[in-house]
Amino acid sequence: MKPTNHTDVSKFLLLGLTEDSELQPILFGLFLSMYMITILGNLLIILAVGSDPHLHTPMYFFLSHLSFPDICISTKNIPKMLVNIKIHNQHVSYKGCLLQMGLVIGFGGFESCLLAAMAYDRYVAICHPLMYMVIMNPQLCVLLILLSLLVFMGHALLHSLMVLRLSFCRELEVPHFFCELAQVIKLASSDTLINNILINCVASLFGGVPVSRVIFSYTQILSSILRMPSVEGKSKAFSTCGSHLSVVSLFYGTALGVYISFSVTDSFRKTAVTSVMYIVVPQMINLFIYSLRNRDMKRAFKKIINRVPPPLMMSPALYLFLLNESK
Repeated sequence: MKPTNHTDVSKFLLLGLTEDSELQPILFGLFLSMYMITILGNLLIILAVGSDPHLHTPMYFFLSHLSFPDICISTKNIPKMLVNIKIHNQHVSYKGCLLQMGLVIGFGGFESCLLAAMAYDRYVAICHPLMYMVIMNPQLCVLLILLSLLVFMGHALLHSLMVLRLSFCRELEVPHFFCELAQVIKLASSDTLINNILINCVASLFGGVPVSRVIFSYTQILSSILRMPSVEGKSKAFSTCGSHLSVVSLFYGTALGVYISFSVTDSFRKTAVTSVMYIVVPQMINLFIYSLRNRDMKRAFKKIINRVPPPLMMSPALYLFLLNESK
């Protein structure tokens, strides 16, 4: 098969989760519901934090920004998947594939950095409570956000530019429901050694630093909590970082599960299904973790919901109805 360079490549074929036509409507309804919950829930978090003065603290500042990559990752992947199911066409353009791949890398890394920043915030709050507002000042919080975003957008751009140098054969079938970097590189007919080295080196650096920051923070937090004399103080300290620890466990746990599935199975269908747990599920579950385990968030949500006119409360249901009518 004659290889072609990137200028000749027009589209990729996403093989998706299944070829069973009977499962397609079920998948459409499931992922549409998950997408609606993810978008509306994370927008509600952003609105709640922005409108409630009691939530204008570093912890909730980071939380509201954590909702941003959740929205972006879901919006870049799920709507395209729903359209493909609807029109029975699994193709994605070359530029669209590169954009999808880059945004997943960039916003995934950005989310990892935000989790590390939130871990540091909890470390300062528990281990240095008297210096909390001095250390976690607004300037530092904004700097951490901007630095994380710039670094990982540059990271994503680097990988995208490295893919542009590759040549591809005509059969561009991606065994996934979105353009995943490792799967796209496997389709290249040219040498991918530099790309693979870059993936491993950059992943070790930009993945290892946030993970190390989280581990260090919670090691210090645990040490401080164990030294507290009262049971009530220990319980209160644990409750302040319980939600974040749950989100961290979900984020890195699902990422580790996907990595293990890549290593132990040759079935691309199973790998694609496992990736749903990393690309789709955490973005939806995060809002439940923070809303169900946090009294301040519950109170802010109630204030917002009470202000919404009853007709607008039916808008998600109306949207689903219109989609069903358009079939």
